[in-house]
Amino acid sequence: MAQAGDAALTALASLMIGLLQRMPLTLVARVGRQFGFLAYLLDARHRKMATRNIQACLPDHALPSQASKLALENQRRIGESYCCAIKTASMAPEEIDQHLKVIGTEKLYSLAQQSPSGVVIVAIGHFGNFELYARLPGLPSNYRRATTYRGLRQPGLNRLMQKLRQRSGCLFFERRAQAGELRKALSDGQLILGLLADQHAGDGGLWLPFFGRECSTNAAPAVLALRYKAPLVTAICHRTDLAQWTVEYEEPIPTTENGEPRSPKAIMLDVNRRYEAAIRKDPANWFWVHNRWKPRRRQPTGSVSPQPGV
Repeated sequence: MAQAGDAALTALASLMIGLLQRMPLTLVARVGRQFGFLAYLLDARHRKMATRNIQACLPDHALPSQASKLALENQRRIGESYCCAIKTASMAPEEIDQHLKVIGTEKLYSLAQQSPSGVVIVAIGHFGNFELYARLPGLPSNYRRATTYRGLRQPGLNRLMQKLRQRSGCLFFERRAQAGELRKALSDGQLILGLLADQHAGDGGLWLPFFGRECSTNAAPAVLALRYKAPLVTAICHRTDLAQWTVEYEEPIPTTENGEPRSPKAIMLDVNRRYEAAIRKDPANWFWVHNRWKPRRRQPTGSVSPQPGV
């Protein structure tokens, strides 16, 4: 029964992907916004989650009518981003260039050349069309781009998603199953590693404030930057118009102070502040539907787990 369900879901997803990839990108963005609108109407759980998160974090949207309006636009943006990610995965770099501007590439290039290990860590988040991080131009030709992901429960759908991503040339490592391969890639150097660090990280994460509320934060960007003596930067994908994005590499976050390593907690607190600033700039551009502020299930032990297996 499970195999039949996986096959049916994979077939449906393949059909949807094929249809979207045949459309112009701007039309795909409009279709995605309609999907997001339907999701807002039909998915009460995520609608309520987004509304609660917005009210708790943004004083300017504390009224139910204001929070609901922003939650609706947020769902439209999420639908737009997902559908556009499917389309841009099939587009040539010169086609994507018409819809994408990148700021700070020269900064990243300089950091890569200065890194003792040949590694740069980029803390990314669920902003805009975040799948574009795997397609960004302008890196040194001898550098590889990499990121991690968590595989889907449905094997067929998971294979389909990975096939969709392969054209990017980015290396994808499954967090739970390919930690050894990721460590080897980091040890080999010449690697730009992007890590999503804006979602709940479980009991092994660092408990830090985010919009003034304690939440579990993935320590991986800080831990790996310290371990490999690698520069750490944040990158934000801003949606500037329908099917138009600007990705900005921001200033490096210090990993040392007075010649000594900073703590992962201090580093990730700075990362959280960068995310907060980006969200305040365009609140509809972030992933409010995620339950970022789950309560602790047990008391922390003091250990820091960057992510499963790493």
